[in-house]
Amino acid sequence: MTDRKTLQLREPSEDSTAPALKKKGRGWEISEKRLDQLHAQARELRRHSSEAHKALAARFAKADLGRHTFTRHAVVGSAIVDFNCHTLGMAVDIFEEGDTEALATRRDRSLEAVGIKVMRIKASEILENMDGVLARITAGMRQRIADKQEARNRHNAQHAGGRR
Repeated sequence: MTDRKTLQLREPSEDSTAPALKKKGRGWEISEKRLDQLHAQARELRRHSSEAHKALAARFAKADLGRHTFTRHAVVGSAIVDFNCHTLGMAVDIFEEGDTEALATRRDRSLEAVGIKVMRIKASEILENMDGVLARITAGMRQRIADKQEARNRHNAQHAGGRR
């Protein structure tokens, strides 16, 4: 029987910022082969979801979120997030027992560097307090809408001065 390899993280460097993403090839600096592997892994995760994931997916399917929809096990860059709302630039990550905190934090930083807000929720909390979790997600969505509106207003104010 072979030993299973576990994911190891390198020691954090002095520069704690996430590396800048250079957009290339389907939007990210990732090889086509790696992207295909990520999509295959996401497909497998969709087929074999956890109970917490299934419960939250069922509630999202029933909910009327307007033009905002959440995609299950979506590939975003080199990460697979549990739920992704592309229009809001928001991802929901279900933190399962046994997940590595350092790896999740590093992934969150790299996603936030490209404008995606990550909301991490414990699987046990989803199963025990679904209404509270949905209230948190809804509040996060409202905040993202407000942030995007504020950024749009700032952008329009900066560029309105040069128009005639």
